Amino acid sequence: MTTIDDTPAPARSLHWETEMFSTRRPRPGRGWDAPAFNGVQDLLDDSRSRLERVTARAAYQEVLYGRATLVDIRPLAQREQEGEVDPDLAPVVIERNVLEWRLDPRHPASLPIADLGLRVILICQEGYTSSLAADVLLRLGIHRSTDIIGGFAAWRAAGLPRRERRSVTGD
Repeated sequence: MTTIDDTPAPARSLHWETEMFSTRRPRPGRGWDAPAFNGVQDLLDDSRSRLERVTARAAYQEVLYGRATLVDIRPLAQREQEGEVDPDLAPVVIERNVLEWRLDPRHPASLPIADLGLRVILICQEGYTSSLAADVLLRLGIHRSTDIIGGFAAWRAAGLPRRERRSVTGD
């Protein structure tokens, strides 16, 4: 004898469960075999394990002698508030949200400097975002990518050339 259970199924919460994580159907890409991390620090440690990070002074020397391109990935508001690398060093400003498209020479939106052999040194405010971004560039094939330990804060603390923040009033 078969019994029919009329108990309603529990309601699904859109805040706690999505189809992507509730089903295991095959999807293109690396899917469930992609590495998972135990928090953002684990992700950061993994990214940095592939980088040969440089100090602010070492980055300055590479840029000064034309051996590297310094790319500031901070948003405009942060550059205005905290200051910028001296324009005489020709830093390239590419905000983080478009970095891969601008530096991948295979993409139509890339900049003229984009090259898989380009020595790229990324700088963010404190050296966290730049580590994650430099690792992404490595994975894209830009194998000479790295970042500055301590970011712009370390650059400023080392007394390296910079332009102070711009006045909000335009003075």
